[in-house]
Amino acid sequence: MKNIGIIGGLSPESTILYYKVIVDDYRRRFQSENYPNIIIYSVNFGEFTKLISEGRNEDAAKILVEAAKALERAGADFIVIAANTPHMLLNYIEPEIKVPILSIIDALAEELKKDRVEVVGLLGTKFTLTKPFYVEGLKKHGVKALIPESKDIDLVNKIIYQELVKGIIRDESRRQLIEVIRRLINRGARGVALACTELPLLVSGKVDNVKLYDTAKIHAIKALEYATQ
Repeated sequence: MKNIGIIGGLSPESTILYYKVIVDDYRRRFQSENYPNIIIYSVNFGEFTKLISEGRNEDAAKILVEAAKALERAGADFIVIAANTPHMLLNYIEPEIKVPILSIIDALAEELKKDRVEVVGLLGTKFTLTKPFYVEGLKKHGVKALIPESKDIDLVNKIIYQELVKGIIRDESRRQLIEVIRRLINRGARGVALACTELPLLVSGKVDNVKLYDTAKIHAIKALEYATQ
């Protein structure tokens, strides 16, 4: 089996989720405890977020490059970044290492195509929704992404950074998030991607019979499949 390298800490909650999904899904599939070696490099969430918010993408990328190189030296055969937003920096990281990085966007697109979803609503941080990398990444796979209205982007971003990354779960925020999802469905979304690895802490399953795609779980399972193939 291949050794899995995880760049974590973005946030700690999502890092825990990746580890648990990989181990639990291995147990379910193989009925054994011989799951792959998992190496985690947890970066400084506060420092990374500050640099991104200031538009200092190259400096933020250096943090991820350092983490990726450390995982490579530690024996990782491939790497996953346990967060959506940092995927905007893949073009900085990939040339600096020899092992592959499995993209969360590619993993999501593969799942959407399996379900024949051609139009997906996109929920995530303000960075994820206002930069082109996610929309363009899905477009390459023939999937159209619908972005929430500006006020909804701000609302979801607030819920993520002021609550979810700190482990705070509020019923009122869940209700507000479901209303945002319904507005995307009314605009034509045939699925909704939870393109922030913390959002499944609030919502899961379906809303109004429309499937919610947990990008963190999809990505973690993809990592397990890649490690065991």
